[in-house]
Amino acid sequence: MTKNEQNRVVAWRLKIIRQANELPRGVAQTCRHFGLSRKTFYKWQARYKSHGDAGLCNRSRAPLHFPRATPRNVVSKILYLRERYRFGAARISSYLHRFHGMDVARSTAHRILIRYGMRRLPANQKRQRTGRPWHRYEKPQPGHRLQIDVKFLERIAGSRKRLYQFTAIDDCTRIRVLKIYDACNQKSAISFVDEVIRRLPLSARHPDGQRRRVPVQLPLAPGTAGRPARLHPSQNASTKRQGRALTSCGRAGVLPAAR
Repeated sequence: MTKNEQNRVVAWRLKIIRQANELPRGVAQTCRHFGLSRKTFYKWQARYKSHGDAGLCNRSRAPLHFPRATPRNVVSKILYLRERYRFGAARISSYLHRFHGMDVARSTAHRILIRYGMRRLPANQKRQRTGRPWHRYEKPQPGHRLQIDVKFLERIAGSRKRLYQFTAIDDCTRIRVLKIYDACNQKSAISFVDEVIRRLPLSARHPDGQRRRVPVQLPLAPGTAGRPARLHPSQNASTKRQGRALTSCGRAGVLPAAR
């Protein structure tokens, strides 16, 4: 309702109250003339006596209390994630559920963002940098963790057999073990793990004081149920870069020998 419309409503209600005060049986006749109930008339009259002309304005019908409203701490987290990391509604809902144990629907997060004037991000909007320096993912002790990846090589000209490149890189020393197999299955994965343990000259000191070979816990084959979840793409970036480099060599007709 615009300001002019609000002023007309106030003037009309004030006219009704004054007309009812001028007539001997003003309330009954005025309500009958204007088609109002006495309850509505007395409500307007009480507001006029308490607040003057401002009491005759239309009031919001929204409830004063919202028992199921989103808590303020959740709203503050949603706004922080949007301003700090440029997250959308779906990512905010997933982040709160995973790291804070808060079940917030995607529609709820979107409605809160709209309420505070934060519209949808453009399609080309990327995440902004947080200002923290980027640290390369590596372990301080050799043999603590290995990066393993499988690369599907292009077929050699004149051959119908497909080759699969298994690569393992130590996070500390960047020593690489590479081997090519003609099948990508559990048998090839186990054979490659044995080859990695045999070739890597890495060992660690056990808590009992003896030096032992570091146990390597690796997936049996890509896509199997026992494959561990990858925490971050940077943890497997070395094998990805090696795979891209060796793929370019394969296109040129040169395949490097396995170490």
